[in-house]
Amino acid sequence: MPEAYTYDYPRAAVTADVSVLRLDEVPEILLIQRLDPPFKDMWALPGGFMEMEETLEETARRELMEETSIRAGELIRFDTYDKPGRDPRGRTITQVFVMIWKEEMGRPKAGSDAANLQWFGLNDLPELAFDHQQIVNDVLRMIKEGD
Repeated sequence: MPEAYTYDYPRAAVTADVSVLRLDEVPEILLIQRLDPPFKDMWALPGGFMEMEETLEETARRELMEETSIRAGELIRFDTYDKPGRDPRGRTITQVFVMIWKEEMGRPKAGSDAANLQWFGLNDLPELAFDHQQIVNDVLRMIKEGD
């Protein structure tokens, strides 16, 4: 058996979050209410930690299914958020994906790590956990600018 390699420097955790949009008469975003600390009971984008054998997109698809019961369609790689201190559990870098929800993906239903979920109008959001307000603001800016 090969000797395990150890690394002398701390490593960041990697997560993937999904901004799920529903484009009806009034555009909406799907948020989960966190079941566990940190930010217990606050609203957040669906997402979570990458497992060692996954790609970022696989992480986003798995976490979306686990937390909302939605089978992800096309995921658009949006941006990376890496500001130190963005997660009180430690150094965490997240890749955000954007997805347009379609009915054939399944009706959202709260799953693991989610006490509840709800569609919110993009101009009527609750207070968000982590740096998710900044992320949503950036997604809104992209929509408005058409980029």
